[in-house]
Amino acid sequence: MIPVSILDLAPIKQGGSAAVTLRETLDLAQHAERWGFHRYWLVEHHSTPSMASAATALVMGHVAGGTKTIRVGAGGIMLPNHAPIMVAEQFGTLAALYPGRIDLGLGRGIPADPATLQALRRLPGDMADFPRDVQELLFFLRPPAPGQKVRAIPGEGADLPVWLLASSLGGAQLAASLGLRFAFASHFAPDQLEAALDAYRTRFQRSTYLDKPNVMLSLTVVAADTDDEARLLFSTAQQATSAPLPPPVPNYEQSLDPQRLAVIKNAFRHSVVGGPETIAKGVADFLARYQPDEIIATSQIFDHAERLKSFDILSRAAGLSRA
Repeated sequence: MIPVSILDLAPIKQGGSAAVTLRETLDLAQHAERWGFHRYWLVEHHSTPSMASAATALVMGHVAGGTKTIRVGAGGIMLPNHAPIMVAEQFGTLAALYPGRIDLGLGRGIPADPATLQALRRLPGDMADFPRDVQELLFFLRPPAPGQKVRAIPGEGADLPVWLLASSLGGAQLAASLGLRFAFASHFAPDQLEAALDAYRTRFQRSTYLDKPNVMLSLTVVAADTDDEARLLFSTAQQATSAPLPPPVPNYEQSLDPQRLAVIKNAFRHSVVGGPETIAKGVADFLARYQPDEIIATSQIFDHAERLKSFDILSRAAGLSRA
């Protein structure tokens, strides 16, 4: 079985708080470590009431400090929001504190509203600088050249795998040209998955980072004791917006007009929802179709205990080695 990891969107729930979410994040990571998951990644979103991981590197430190062996990463850092040298320093620090356990996933991000862009001290259109910023960051993570004046300390020479994250064809092409690991956000951007995989695999250039393509695909997984219970839990993700995460709604799909339902079904078509047998079959079918080197599962479930149970079922269905 290939490695299976977790992408935690750090959801703030209705009636909850960021403090509660961050406690639940660490609890899930500790369970994930015992259940045999390979990585635990967190996301960067700003001005988003439904997510508690805006300060992604800080939350990673919280998780890494409370676990022992699981890899902890960013899935990802939206590089246009940051100076590359500061990302190198932050992740170099994490790599020094937790050697051999830190991953750096880099994304271009999605267009933000003008007020958020201004708050981040960004300019319209600066996402076009992403390829240059990635190469600058990679430069700061290399061992320093003789006489190099500007250095990332910590950061230079760090044991820090870099992944390029994407939800489109352009990101796949950039990852291939730089010879980097590639993670595709199939859990929310399914439309270009096939084209992106083909572009990355066929155009991959061997590099000092990798000898051959390495692909991780995200997948929404909602597991419960039965298919009906899982579909109820899944209604939380189907309702999700940038607002705090809502509780599940019985028969939610029946309440939607056909056009809205079709949009939701398309957005979530790379999802596996059901009881243990359904989960095992769905994951196996996804692996057989796309042949990734790794999958990373995400799950927007309202109740923390049910979310833990969902990942427990996934770990068993995937045959992970449990501690």
